[in-house]
Amino acid sequence: MNKPHRLFDCLHLQLQKGGVQTTLAAKEAGQWRSYSTQDVKNIVDKLSAGLIALGVSSGDMSVEGRDKIAIISKNRPEWVFLDLAVQQIGAVLIPIYPTAIASDISFIINDTRAKFIFINDGELSEKIKEVLSGTPTVQEVYAFEHTDGFRHWSEILPLGKQEHFIATGEASKKINTEDLFTIIYTSGTTGTPKGVMLSHHNVLSNVMSTLPTFPIGIGTKVLSFLPLNHIFERMVTYVYLFAGASIHYAESLDTLGENIREVKPHMFTTVPRLLEKVYERILAKGMEQKGIRKKLFFWALKLGEGYDIQQKGSIGYRTKLSLANKIVFSKWREGLGGEIKCIVTGAAACQVRLLRIFSAAGIPILEGYGQTESSPVISVNQLREEAWMFGTVGPIIDGVTVKIAEDGEVLCKGPNVMMGYYKRPDLSAETVIDGWLHTGDIGTLVNNKFLKITDRKKEIFKTSGGKYVAPQPIENKLAESPFVEQVMVVGAGEKFTGALIVPCLPVLSDWAKAQGIEVGGDDQSLVHHPKVHEQYKKIVDEMNKHFNQVEQVKKFELLSSSFSLDNGEITPGLGKLRRKVIMERRSEAVRKIYS
Repeated sequence: MNKPHRLFDCLHLQLQKGGVQTTLAAKEAGQWRSYSTQDVKNIVDKLSAGLIALGVSSGDMSVEGRDKIAIISKNRPEWVFLDLAVQQIGAVLIPIYPTAIASDISFIINDTRAKFIFINDGELSEKIKEVLSGTPTVQEVYAFEHTDGFRHWSEILPLGKQEHFIATGEASKKINTEDLFTIIYTSGTTGTPKGVMLSHHNVLSNVMSTLPTFPIGIGTKVLSFLPLNHIFERMVTYVYLFAGASIHYAESLDTLGENIREVKPHMFTTVPRLLEKVYERILAKGMEQKGIRKKLFFWALKLGEGYDIQQKGSIGYRTKLSLANKIVFSKWREGLGGEIKCIVTGAAACQVRLLRIFSAAGIPILEGYGQTESSPVISVNQLREEAWMFGTVGPIIDGVTVKIAEDGEVLCKGPNVMMGYYKRPDLSAETVIDGWLHTGDIGTLVNNKFLKITDRKKEIFKTSGGKYVAPQPIENKLAESPFVEQVMVVGAGEKFTGALIVPCLPVLSDWAKAQGIEVGGDDQSLVHHPKVHEQYKKIVDEMNKHFNQVEQVKKFELLSSSFSLDNGEITPGLGKLRRKVIMERRSEAVRKIYS
């Protein structure tokens, strides 16, 4: 087999090349445990046979006829074992966010008529028990950790007999490249979850187009922590598997720094929010420095802000940057394990300022763009100078075509465009027209090559004066200030544009001390201090110079708590703001702007 036509072909191809000693690795009882390619293949085949013994079937191979299996778990090797095992017997895996609310889980289970659910551990027990009373198709729940009240997934492995292994081989032969691979439910920023149907061909075409753009191969170590139930990390997992890279799973976001230092990865994928948090921690440490060290830190930072890929700067600038790399930025690289070749970010817009600073520091950040419906990558920046431009989401990947509609919407056509929405032909017909995926994003092509996303079509609002305002460029500009952690522009149906601003507390606290502002560590009192408001007024006024009268932020409110995943204000993919939820939860702050 030279050319794969299903995603699960990755193991066979890896073994043909001799296999990899560490294909997957994760911490068990505090120690890293690794699985070779052969280990993974053996476990996957046993799991496939066991599932067939339990009655899991590909039916008549139609979308409806094939059995569905749900997974609600954090990233771990068992996630990938199950994904591969389900694929090769022609069943369909349905990934669900562990943070999803019970009603959404129930909807997805009932919509797909899932037979089995696989969960991570006891933390999900209560939620799953609540769901089970209203999901009659579920026959059993298995847990990856030993959990009271649920069977352990390893109990399935010995169930397969010889006839079940033979059935596994026969089932895998029937699976075509155009057959359904998975259904991923996406709630986005509004509405009921909708199931995106992706074929093997959809995702595999994306894997093969993006594989050459990443600096990976056999021996490359990668760290995985973005949710595998999101198509971004799942597709990238297959890039890693086809390349022969070694995937290490972080224990949690809390242990991310420690895991990075242990693994010393060459690459990982992330979202802008996590990059912002890394930068905030670096900034907080810089603020703690004294005298010459502090001056050097901010000198290096200023140099980084002026970095560009296309224009390297004068000899003097390059000499200074080289010095900054030795005395300041080298410590940043050490904090990320010291081996990073690149970091790929997606899911939401990343501050250009951060892209410049990290890349100047020898930590290249490659921003890409896509969505679940496009499997997901449409464009991505690359390490080659001619294929990398800050402020854009890179050139369009091979095999994919993009055009900009008259109203500015980005349209995409190619083998990566979804099969459609599960049981929703009406929505499918609205979203994919004559083969063109209507992304709902507004964008332009820079130099007829680099895609630049400027806003979400649905997020553009109209003021009471009938003028249109696109919030994203305003938010991105405001977020360039080190004093701003998060921001959401408001003003739909109102007389003027306003903003909810979450201050970056480490930066603000350090500034407040220098100003002699004493609030005793009380964040609430700090953000409402008159001098603090004056400082943010200066930041907003400076930002307003870049926008027309209607787009300028006339009034703002400072918030003492971040928009978070826990309270439903950002999407589970750790990226996009849920504007409707924020408007409801922060209604008092919005009311103050317009009172």
